[in-house]
Amino acid sequence: MRFIVSARCGRARAGVLHAMDGGGRYPVETPSLLLTTRKGLPAFIPRDLLLSSSLPFLPDSRLLHVSPLHFIECPSPKTISKIGGLHRMLGLQGYFFIASPRDSILCLPESNGTNKLGASFETPCGRRLVKPAEYMCMISSLKPDMWASLADEVPSWVCDKRNKTSVDRTVRWLDECIDLDTEVGKNILGAIVGGSNVEERKRCATEVARRNVSGYWIGGFGLGENFEERPALLSAVTDNLPEEKPRHVTGLGLPEEVLDGIAAGVDLFDSTYIYHLTLGGFAVVFPLNRDEILDSVVCDVGSDGAKINLRATVYRKDTSPIANNCSCYTCQNHTRAYINHLLNVHEMLAQTLLEIHNTHHYMGFFRSIREAIKAGEFDEFYQRFIDNRRGNLTLAAMSL
Repeated sequence: MRFIVSARCGRARAGVLHAMDGGGRYPVETPSLLLTTRKGLPAFIPRDLLLSSSLPFLPDSRLLHVSPLHFIECPSPKTISKIGGLHRMLGLQGYFFIASPRDSILCLPESNGTNKLGASFETPCGRRLVKPAEYMCMISSLKPDMWASLADEVPSWVCDKRNKTSVDRTVRWLDECIDLDTEVGKNILGAIVGGSNVEERKRCATEVARRNVSGYWIGGFGLGENFEERPALLSAVTDNLPEEKPRHVTGLGLPEEVLDGIAAGVDLFDSTYIYHLTLGGFAVVFPLNRDEILDSVVCDVGSDGAKINLRATVYRKDTSPIANNCSCYTCQNHTRAYINHLLNVHEMLAQTLLEIHNTHHYMGFFRSIREAIKAGEFDEFYQRFIDNRRGNLTLAAMSL
């Protein structure tokens, strides 16, 4: 894996991640979105559709996030290792897997259960304590392209002493993971925590930057910090990291949160926002063109300008696509009325079609951001988007 920063606009940066597969290197532009998976595949998109033209933004959609904790029960690490790792098991040799223990959906950090031996997580199999040696066993069997070290993530309301302890543990576990790594840091993302304490964030970033790692995984967000303090926390981390290595953050999914992360210099984001929208029957519809952001209005009943609820009865006879001018498979072949019907009869195809659209649309959002950075217009893009969102939320509230 090789990463090159190609353009900057303030702290925001556009780059190219040169991923390696069996057929050679393929470039992935950043900032970019990692598709959230369950055991290596998106929740509602089967492998055949993932490989088809339903998600045309290749190679953007080759980036997949996987949590090793999904495999904590079965299949066993020994079985996966015999198969040849995650790529061979899923038949996705041309895809780029980034592994980290937290996935913000199923494997949530539990700070009260964490101790000096390992990190605790709430999983579908119950609360599990994961030690560095056990975690590295899972990593070596899965063989992801990149992986984050074990981290002690804490919510925003813990005391300063607990924040300091979380940083100390995370740095110590990083050293243990590096010692157990047969690749000697070649594919590792050093985990950075610190909760809502700016000084601990700086200390953790500084310590991790001294280690032999290929990039950085910024954790501890989405755990209770408020919107106003987040930019300072992000900047405290990115200001103390080298420029030539990629940065991945978890816990930031809303469009506004993504823009905050990019403004601080983050390159990779997870897509749990897409999962939650799809599960609830929502479709994203906000404009992607920079010039259209100011002209966006709330034009649908119950819409906040960013998403629409396709379960609503207003769409029962709506024969238009989810979003005009959208080139995704869903919008090219199906209507709002059809998806409304599928949702109301609890047909699983509804989530498949919604996830295809939502993923396609959100990848288009990232593409617009990259274009704004390259054109030196990211600050204007950011401000116009935020102003437009506030205006749409105000209109939506007035229509209630």
